[in-house]
Amino acid sequence: MNIFRLLGDLAHLASIFILLHKIQTSRSCRGISFKTQAIYVIVFVSRYLDLFTGVWISFYNTVMKLFFIGSSCYILYLMRVQFRPTYDPSLDTFRLEYLVGPSLVLGLLFNYAFVFTEIMWSFSIFLEAVAIFPQLFILQRTGEAESITTHYLAALGIYRGLYIPNWIYRYYTEHSFDPIAVFAGLVQTALYADFFYVYFTKVLQGKRFELPA
Repeated sequence: MNIFRLLGDLAHLASIFILLHKIQTSRSCRGISFKTQAIYVIVFVSRYLDLFTGVWISFYNTVMKLFFIGSSCYILYLMRVQFRPTYDPSLDTFRLEYLVGPSLVLGLLFNYAFVFTEIMWSFSIFLEAVAIFPQLFILQRTGEAESITTHYLAALGIYRGLYIPNWIYRYYTEHSFDPIAVFAGLVQTALYADFFYVYFTKVLQGKRFELPA
């Protein structure tokens, strides 16, 4: 595993721990999109079907996959059960079918083998690229967010951004190129552009995160 992939995984882990810390310490899921978190559950279960087919890659790989699935389901539990009164569905109104449907179609059209596991893998890649849409939609509607929520989003964005040098490294050292993952990853990274502009110019300067009017 190269350093960029490792750093990307660590940023992904950091984003999850930041979100869990925010929910547990504030005892609130205010400002968090349940739909984005539900999409991540779909993404991880669809991508890691090899866990259920007996395919072994490595201990690290298996532990990470189980953690991503388990932590995502736990976040849904916190939002839907333990801290349900703090979740405001009137803000979380982005239509999931606009994301899941097209991602499934793309998974059927663009894959490396027309078999169930490969279609689900491609589907998960395309769906993850737009998973952040409901969360960004809430930010757009409210125009502001708690600092710790922005740190969570920043860690997610860094996780995806680090995959760009990872792809470059693998191309030159392993002669490996995955057009599906690269295309989806570039789209996902681009979605964070406006967020990162506000994050760097305001949050990291000690100011409150607020979108331009």
